[in-house]
Amino acid sequence: MTIEIRDLRIYSHHGCYEEERRVGTTFSIDADLTVDASRPSETDDVRDALNYVEACETIAEIMGREHHLLESLGTDIAKELRLRFADKGLKGGWLRIAKLNPPIGLQMASVAAKVNL
Repeated sequence: MTIEIRDLRIYSHHGCYEEERRVGTTFSIDADLTVDASRPSETDDVRDALNYVEACETIAEIMGREHHLLESLGTDIAKELRLRFADKGLKGGWLRIAKLNPPIGLQMASVAAKVNL
């Protein structure tokens, strides 16, 4: 089974340039979390499941830690998700972090990094 998180919006302060880290910007996070859902499917109990609220809170927590690169930010989030949710059936998936309206002097919607879990 896959738990899909789409367009989780978080304002944060990441980037190579001091201005990016000082001013901040909005990031959009997508994730596909592949889980073994056999236990929660039987019990119908959220305590047995990978709780998407807790997964989103974990992502937000790591987004609060300053990073210069999307690659290192994505890797840290992926590591933390694997650590916290292995016992809730997390088997893999991916995470995509997009910086909306990046300050590069060209018009674009976003730039993103995609990390496998």
